[in-house]
Amino acid sequence: MTLACTGIGIGVSRAIAIGRAYLLRRSPIEVTPRWIREHEVDAEIERFRQAIAAARAELQAVRDHIPSTTPRDIAEFIDAHVLMLEDVTITEAPLDLIRNQLCRAEWALQVRRDALVRVFDEMDDDYLRTRKDDVDHVVMQIQKILLREDKEELPMDEEMSGRVVIAEDLTPADTILLRHRGIAGFVTEFGGPMSHTAILARSLGIPAVVGVRNVTQYLHHGELLVVDGENGVVLADANEVILGEFRQRIKEYKAHKAALRGLLDQPSLSADGEKIHLLANIELPEDIAEARAGGACAVGLYRTEFLYMNRSTPPNEEEHLAAYLDVVRGLKGIPVTIRTLDLGADKQLEGRTQAHCPPTCNPALGLRAIRLCLKEPELFMPQIRAILRASAEGPVRMMLPMLINVNEVLNTRRMIEQAMQELEQNGILFDPDIPIGGMIEVPAAALSADQFARHLDFLSIGTNDLIQYTLAIDRVDDEVNYLFDPLHPAVLQLIKMTIDAGRRHRIPVSMCGEMAGDPLYVKLLLGMGLRELSMQPNSLLEIKDIVRGCNVRDLTGRVDRMFEDLTPETIDSVLGELNADLAS
Repeated sequence: MTLACTGIGIGVSRAIAIGRAYLLRRSPIEVTPRWIREHEVDAEIERFRQAIAAARAELQAVRDHIPSTTPRDIAEFIDAHVLMLEDVTITEAPLDLIRNQLCRAEWALQVRRDALVRVFDEMDDDYLRTRKDDVDHVVMQIQKILLREDKEELPMDEEMSGRVVIAEDLTPADTILLRHRGIAGFVTEFGGPMSHTAILARSLGIPAVVGVRNVTQYLHHGELLVVDGENGVVLADANEVILGEFRQRIKEYKAHKAALRGLLDQPSLSADGEKIHLLANIELPEDIAEARAGGACAVGLYRTEFLYMNRSTPPNEEEHLAAYLDVVRGLKGIPVTIRTLDLGADKQLEGRTQAHCPPTCNPALGLRAIRLCLKEPELFMPQIRAILRASAEGPVRMMLPMLINVNEVLNTRRMIEQAMQELEQNGILFDPDIPIGGMIEVPAAALSADQFARHLDFLSIGTNDLIQYTLAIDRVDDEVNYLFDPLHPAVLQLIKMTIDAGRRHRIPVSMCGEMAGDPLYVKLLLGMGLRELSMQPNSLLEIKDIVRGCNVRDLTGRVDRMFEDLTPETIDSVLGELNADLAS
């Protein structure tokens, strides 16, 4: 029997699965404009509210059936959807359309959904942009009830155990239920590496590949499949020799994961004694447990945008403080770097005055991040004060995003000094020596790294944006994402310039983009002089294993020679030599 490569997509976990295909087909929900008479408005509003209540009850039932042994962050995904059903943008805004346009509830909800999705599609931040999936999942849940399609459920028969589920898409609730029914893995036509379903798959250790176009048309129910979640490949009709190779890889992967757990209490030292600091990126206070479980020495990036999303008014100082104290106290002495808000023209609070946020052709280049903060101090000062107050409870650093010139740093420092004076006058404690750092995520910042290093206490390289802005491509745009290249000579030179600037001015430089947690790039970055890497918590032990096997002095010499002839061919050759042991 021959081997057929059925599809190539995006691998979202490093695990591998072998199992029979289970095609999960759902009829698409079609919503068309339908109208009502004025005397039917009250009844239609009540029908919509009953659908919201029913959807909430369904999600709560899923939440209640999650075993207590499941990591807390898994339950948080469902909690997030439950909270969305309390959000006025979904539960109240459609009511205005029903009243004013005399349309049916399902059409009003669809119009509101389309408006929300357009906002998310324009976002520059990959993580926040993929949150439109949550809107779709919640809206679909309500629409099924409104259209009397709520009886359609996942199959409950036992044949789900050990199967590879093939579907157009899966919700986080689907993923949890399927995992508890013993599926071996899943493959979807749609989805990206930062969707909630993909994050869940990684957290739960489910072998999964997403974004395999037309996969439901090409695979057949019951055929034997191999799902390679590391390389993003789905194989059908594999012969026994190939199946044997994948079974051996599964065995080796399990042994490797077990061995990594033994590194938790081992120091993050290279083979030649160089200390390498491994930090964690977190999104929510609930991610703390995973960071600690991975042995993070610090949190290198704590994003704060979640505090501003799905609400009509900005959070006040006390709300900021409560969230930050949850993190600081939960980390129990482990330092945390809090990034100030990265909202902008592409991520608006509904309550902001429209005069402050006129339409922009390119939100990624508009009023966002530190630019917005400096223009609207009433939005920024509560966060500054809260971060300062949190610093009295444990080691905290403040990090400024999207810097392009030193004046932004100087103006922000003046605001911080003002906040410190006000807190001191009111007898409120804070750390007067709190480190203030900045993100290097645009070419202008990297080229000016020496200037920034004179006025900041640390630098952090955000490679996701740095690569996009350097190469002028959107990495989640299917038309151009093949051009997203972390190894482009220009990108590597900008990274090296930043690292060198930090060394000259004796301040720490970390990296918090995806490159930092990718085993392919670790040795290269160490050879470039990087000594702090911040990553998703589930990558920490994998990267520590690589670090402990490195001779940093040797890596430095080889990478220095590479920079003498920085061509794509030289980079590929050197990277292959550095990672020869990873391929073996």
